[in-house]
Amino acid sequence: MIAGVQIELFLPACQNLKEKRAIVKSLIGKLRSRFNVSAAEVAYYEQWQRTVLGIAAVANEMSFLQQEMQAVVRFVENHPDAELIRVDTEYYE
Repeated sequence: MIAGVQIELFLPACQNLKEKRAIVKSLIGKLRSRFNVSAAEVAYYEQWQRTVLGIAAVANEMSFLQQEMQAVVRFVENHPDAELIRVDTEYYE
């Protein structure tokens, strides 16, 4: 089973792309190490205060994937430098 999540974020403190990329890179690194997921920035590369993260995970149980993706979203939601705008989650068997 595969889970995919797109998380759109607003980064209010960013004043340039360098600041944005530092926050996004840090967040992606934390997601990869803490949850063992694949993660990347997938949209709004040139906008300072907006981004979309694509996150994917694979497991053999749907319930585990659902719990893991909920934990990922909560983690991102609680990040101090980012405000959650939208979450889209899809599951595939």
